[in-house]
Amino acid sequence: MTQKRIVLSSDHAAIPLRRAIAAHIAARGWIAVDIGPVTPESTPYPHHAEAAARHVASGDCRFGIILCGTGQGIMMAANKVKGIRCGVCLEPYSARMIREHNDANMLSLGARVVGEALALAIVDAFLEAEFEGGRHAERVAMISALEG
Repeated sequence: MTQKRIVLSSDHAAIPLRRAIAAHIAARGWIAVDIGPVTPESTPYPHHAEAAARHVASGDCRFGIILCGTGQGIMMAANKVKGIRCGVCLEPYSARMIREHNDANMLSLGARVVGEALALAIVDAFLEAEFEGGRHAERVAMISALEG
């Protein structure tokens, strides 16, 4: 069942888009584990990035989707958790490539940068792609070795 679970989290700027993504992936058969926040008061994205990343790193969830205003800050925080490979994507091609070539296990989106329709297309590209392995596996191992 872990293979069908996706954790979602965001800061206050991205709550509506996060909820739209949760509904979208649930309609496609994924289990959306939405860990908030639920109120629009300002909240620090590093806390939400870490919480989501720990769900993925522990194996509780197969993937994570995190959001903030630009997607950049929350991605940086998530990547500090050992075992996480998260990329910010502004279009579907990059989302597909971070899965196929980098075996990304988390996707970051900027709610102030991409609209809902584009965000859903990015999510679909990320989830439909498979890691290619081969020469890319060696490079992913090199990334993991940087974690110490």
